[in-house]
This record gives sequence, C-alpha cells and structure tokens, in this order.
Amino acid sequence: MFVSVVLDPGGEDSARELASIMSGYGFKRVQRSCWESAGIAPAALAGLKRDIDRVTDYYDTVRMYQFPVDNVLAVTELCRKRWKKILVRPPVPGGARR
Repeated sequence: MFVSVVLDPGGEDSARELASIMSGYGFKRVQRSCWESAGIAPAALAGLKRDIDRVTDYYDTVRMYQFPVDNVLAVTELCRKRWKKILVRPPVPGGARR
C-alpha cells in the first residue's frame, strides 16, 4: 500500500518525535513536512497511527493519504486529537443527475 503523510506539528518537540516515528517505520522524507512509503503493511499502519496519537497533542495535525483501501483513496486526518477518515471514490460514469 502507498501511504503519504503530511505533518503539521504544533511545536518543535512534536516535530522531532514525529520525524523519529516516521523514519522508524521506514518512511522517506520527500518534502519538508511530507513523508512517503510504498510498502507499508496495513498492520504496521495501525501501529503508526497509535504511535502518532501517543506523541501528538491538540495543536498537531496529521493527514494520511492511503491507496488502495478497498480499491479507493483514503484520506485520514488527525486534528484536535480526533481521527477522521474519508474514502474518495471515482466518479460515476455519466455523472450524477439531479
């Protein structure tokens, strides 16, 4: 599974701890706050989310882009210490009619 993680830490301590976690899971930094991995297992991803949750606080934001998840793109966000997930499905052929 391909996973891209965008970090917006609220402080320097969070930034250091998040960078350590990301590199520990085998992610590569591709931009200042963007990390990617093309070969992370779903079980490892669950552990990554737990570790991220452990070191973040209310002011940190983390967004994960995962593909494929049930053959669609999943966008998962940690904001204000709450995880939210959105599945982005391809458009319906012919478009939606109203």
